[in-house]
Parts: sequence; C-alpha cells; structure tokens
Amino acid sequence: MKNVSLDGLDHVDRAVLPIGTDYPSGHVLDWHQHRRAQFLYGATGVMVVDTPEGTWTVPPERAVLIPAATRHRVRMLEVSTRSLYIEPAAVPWWPATCTVVDVPPLLRELLLAAVEFEADYSLSGREGCVVALLLHEIAARTPLPFHVAVPAAADLASICREYLAAPDAGVTNAAWAARTAMSERAFTRRFRAETGESPAVWRTRARLLAAVPLLRTASVTEVSGRLGYASPAALTAAFTRAFGMPPSRFTTSHRNGGGTAPRTGQT
Repeated sequence: MKNVSLDGLDHVDRAVLPIGTDYPSGHVLDWHQHRRAQFLYGATGVMVVDTPEGTWTVPPERAVLIPAATRHRVRMLEVSTRSLYIEPAAVPWWPATCTVVDVPPLLRELLLAAVEFEADYSLSGREGCVVALLLHEIAARTPLPFHVAVPAAADLASICREYLAAPDAGVTNAAWAARTAMSERAFTRRFRAETGESPAVWRTRARLLAAVPLLRTASVTEVSGRLGYASPAALTAAFTRAFGMPPSRFTTSHRNGGGTAPRTGQT
C-alpha cells in the first residue's frame, strides 16, 4: 500500500500493515503517536525523529524502531519511506525507546515487496512468509548510536533543542550555566544526571549528528567548516569514533556510487 493513511487501515485484522509514502522535501510530520509500533525506513534522504526523551537522526537506508504510543515528530529531508505498523502483542521484544538500525539488502528487499501488498493480504503463502521474515530480520538488528538524549527538565530541554536546531562550536558550559542561574559546576552535575553525559560531550555528539543531513548536499570539507571543526580530518576522526564509519559514507557522491533504492515509501 502506498501513500495511504494508517487511520483508515488500523482496524484491518493484520498484525503488520506495510505502507509506503513519498514526502516533499522539508516536510514535517508534527507531534503525533500511533497505537501500533512502527518500523520507519528511509529509502531515500535523512529523517530526524524527535520524542520528549531525545532526538534520533536516521541516515539514508537506515530505519528507526518507534514504540507503540510514543509521541514523536519527524522531519523529512528528501525522504521516501517504507513503514511497518505492528500490533504490540506481535513484537514483545520491541525496544522501549526509539532505536536506529541498519537495513541490509535482504530487509530492504522484503520491505519493497511488502508495501505492494493489499491491506488484507493473505496470511498464507508468499505474503505471510514475507511478513514473518520481516519481523525475524528486524529482531536481529543491532542498535546504531545516532541519538542524543533530551533532559526532562523544561529549562534544560529548551537549551538542548535550541542547540540541536543550530549547533555552535563556540557555546560553553559557562554560557549554559548562566542561562539557568547556576554555577558551572552545579549545572554540569545536573546536566549529567539528566542525560548521562557532560554538556561538552553532549554538544559534541549533537554537532556530529547535525553533520548527517548536511552531508546530503555538502562535502566533508564544507560541513567541517560549518560545524566549527579545525579541518576535514578532525571532523572525520570525531565522526568515525562516534559512529563507527566516516562522514564520507553519507555524502551524495558516495551514495550515487553505491546506488539507491527506488522512490516510494507514511509515518
């Protein structure tokens, strides 16, 4: 099923509903939630998924597992998606928080096949087997670290979301502490208690995540300058340490060399 609303299909007696949706560039799906769990795969482009607890950046040809009843917002940057909407009882192993995962070729091809099914697809034969194998493949995925936590406290959350919208290498712990009328030491202690990381480490990860959508249209050299790194090599080293792969993997030239999935893809 393609470019149809989940609302009109949620009643269908199938544990898994595959839906593919195309989105205009820059489209934002504002805060919403689904009764079902969701496997959201970006066949093209980059997605940024926000929840009250954090932000997940989903590079091209990756996916994010979204738990049932999780409030979330999705920013689409040239994205065509394939989604699976899954009855929670069918996936008791689903993660309790959003999780970014890789999508290897077999899983990608199964998704491409599944979005061609009708809503009341046959549970026996090929269609039922494809859906069953999809769940097995998703369960085998390993989480990827494309995520930063957002503090629950409103004042800290506001500071963090502001930074995520416009990362600035010149921001300091002292500047953030002043905004909360706290000493730098007290602020750092409170921030670490809320996020599990120091403010400086958190900002570094946020800047690296900001590189992913920028790499759609800019070179590693251009992105390193925009994010305040001393050189492309400095960005590459930091990015590789954080994510286990160089930023060049996400540039347009790299993706064109490796090929991309055809467009089609609702969240």
